Amino acid sequence: MGQGLWRVARNQQLQQEFGEQCYLPQEHGRRMGPVAGETLHARRTVHCQVPGTDISHLLRARKVKEQQGFIDLEMLPPELSITILSYLNATDLCLASCVWQDLGNDEYLWQGLCKSTWGHCSIYNRRLPPEFSYRKLYMQLDEGSLTFNANSQEGISYFMSKGILVEHPKEIAKFIFCTRTLNWKMLRIYLDERRDVLDELVTLHNFSNQFLPNALRDFFRHIHAPEERGEYLETLITKFSHRFCACNPTLVRDLGLSPDAVYVLCYSLILLSIDLSSPHVKNKMSKREFIRNTRRAAQNISEDFVGHLYDNIYLIGHVAA
Repeated sequence: MGQGLWRVARNQQLQQEFGEQCYLPQEHGRRMGPVAGETLHARRTVHCQVPGTDISHLLRARKVKEQQGFIDLEMLPPELSITILSYLNATDLCLASCVWQDLGNDEYLWQGLCKSTWGHCSIYNRRLPPEFSYRKLYMQLDEGSLTFNANSQEGISYFMSKGILVEHPKEIAKFIFCTRTLNWKMLRIYLDERRDVLDELVTLHNFSNQFLPNALRDFFRHIHAPEERGEYLETLITKFSHRFCACNPTLVRDLGLSPDAVYVLCYSLILLSIDLSSPHVKNKMSKREFIRNTRRAAQNISEDFVGHLYDNIYLIGHVAA
């Protein structure tokens, strides 16, 4: 929590002034407490009349008066306090709510936590009832993710039972695309079983104006490649090849690329990645050998383009890392 306070003090140049008599100590280092029954909403409407200072002055005031610990967040404007708490994770925010109940239970904070971890959920686009709680939603999303990482089918069923997702391949694909807490092995099993969701997930990628190896890395960051070559890997590369060509019609026209040619180049890039990164391969493939081997399978591709592919793998690394 201290890191959040110092982070705001260091990175944000806060120019908004607030009154000393509202937030600074009035006598003997003691601040004036809030009026009895005053709520967070009511305090947000208070306007201080006396020109004040910024966060750096508050920090210096705490040090000069030898106060213990960091400044009480209730001494700060609610907007600044909420900004500080927004750097906390769910566990720390629950602890903060024990001290600052109004601030720690703020729905905007929990809404931000939900959407920063699970970027898309069907429930976000619905009209929410008055008693809806983003804090409760966070707990359900976390529970569903843990369930998914143990059993992918049960995890998706859990999300649907709670109304978080609807049974539609596009909605499930968007959820997977915008979520980083799902176990990649369970995700691979699920996508292998649900090819309709896989098709929608591929269409969410935009490879426009991306160099082929970089686009392939981006693809494998969302849809992890299997550890062994097989039918599922061939399916992934086939779908990627068609999507890449659809996103780059100019490149297809100028270089003579086609889905079949991209398919061949993808396999060449994967094999080259393994060759250059594996400690078990002593005689690494040279650029000349890569160009010669690749152009045997894709004769319409220029040597310069294939050479740039080699340079990219040599300098950046594996396409599926």
